[in-house]
Amino acid sequence: MKNLLIVLSGPSGVGKGTIVNKLLQDGGYSLSVSCTTRPPRVGEVDGKSYFFITKEKFSEMIAQGGFLEYNNHFENFYGTPKGFVTEQLKTHDVILEIEVDGALQVKKAHPEALLIMILPPDEAALIARLKGRGTESDEKIAARVDRMRYEASKKHLYDFIVVNDDLNTAVAEIKSIIKSRKEI
Repeated sequence: MKNLLIVLSGPSGVGKGTIVNKLLQDGGYSLSVSCTTRPPRVGEVDGKSYFFITKEKFSEMIAQGGFLEYNNHFENFYGTPKGFVTEQLKTHDVILEIEVDGALQVKKAHPEALLIMILPPDEAALIARLKGRGTESDEKIAARVDRMRYEASKKHLYDFIVVNDDLNTAVAEIKSIIKSRKEI
């Protein structure tokens, strides 16, 4: 069976990271490590959290076609390195945890990629999750809700939509989707 390129997207606070961690615990998957031009945060490790590179190196990689997708957010660039993903696909299914615009770039270049959007049960649930973190101002929460609305407007472009109302159910649904795609 050919290994899959699996793209998971969804708004901040929907539980993407937790879902990805659950999938990785089961084995058989590799998580793509993105490149970024922002400096590392406390606890982040180069090559594991991100590949931390300069804007000049990022520009070189763009010119050489070295990214599956890339975007500029808050004056820093983020991108999925093509070579890293290609190597990982030789031995594992590869999960990309990226935002919607990047996911659509990947799908355009690799129509066989499996796009799964993870959404909250409703807007109120997402707001409650974001407030529950206690790490963001009301303005930032409002901006994240606006972003969720934008991302949700693109859900028709995804292969599957999974509502994360219950973590274990969402993980099981994603595993089922992946299994059925591999059997094709």
